[in-house]
Amino acid sequence: MASRFRYVVCDVFTDRPLAGNQLAVFTDAREIPEAQLQLLAREMAFSETVFVYPADGDGHVRLRIFTPAVEIPFAGHPVLGSAFVLAGPLQVETIRLEIGVGLVPVRVEREGARIVFGRMEQPVPTWGSYPQADEMLEGLGVDGSKLPVEVYDNGLQMAYVVLGSEDAVASVEPDLNRLAKLPNIVGTNTCAGSGQHWKTRMFAPGDGVAEDPATGSAAGPLAVHLLRHGLVESGQEIEISQGAEVGRPSTLYATAWGTADEIERVEVAGSAVVVARGEFQL
Repeated sequence: MASRFRYVVCDVFTDRPLAGNQLAVFTDAREIPEAQLQLLAREMAFSETVFVYPADGDGHVRLRIFTPAVEIPFAGHPVLGSAFVLAGPLQVETIRLEIGVGLVPVRVEREGARIVFGRMEQPVPTWGSYPQADEMLEGLGVDGSKLPVEVYDNGLQMAYVVLGSEDAVASVEPDLNRLAKLPNIVGTNTCAGSGQHWKTRMFAPGDGVAEDPATGSAAGPLAVHLLRHGLVESGQEIEISQGAEVGRPSTLYATAWGTADEIERVEVAGSAVVVARGEFQL
């Protein structure tokens, strides 16, 4: 007898279907065998796939997040997308999601019964210089960075290379094999912009994601990076464009509060739309 495992597909960090970052949410993973979780994530072939379980603590549910290659403790678009999928049936204004790094609350905004926007409070990252900065620049094929190349850790390790213009970001042609071999890093981010508007691209070939359409886990640390180096003020929301180069334009919003030495709070926000429902019969 075949087992049936139901899932929902949503496009995250967009308000229109077939854009943003794709996400599969298996809404009840209790009966899915452990050995099949990674296989299902590989079968979906999205940047991430989420499996939902009953909460262990104070959350509404517990999530496990998989890329096509590995399980990870945190990622932004799976958290936000899962909030859109799950907060509706639960009829809550703030849904508390248990993930590998702890409890992440997401506050949702509605038009009538439909959820149209969500704001997630992210873990405050730690940061430091990246010793392999020269190798990273060579892997990206760029001459240098306008700010120090630093790595941030909010459950995932993201490094940031700030280029001189958005056109320079768009024209990056990375050597993915070289980037995949960089140690102590998950994502390599190139970005450019000023004031409220920024453009970014994120490469994570070591985790099975050549280029991510929208990276919520990188958006928060980007706001922190810009705040720490004086390019934005505390509490100033930035709008981030990502994904155009892979045909999935996305819009993310990020805000950091604090000082260059001490970050108090990080929030990442955006929209999502449910585009499909289905089931596996295994």
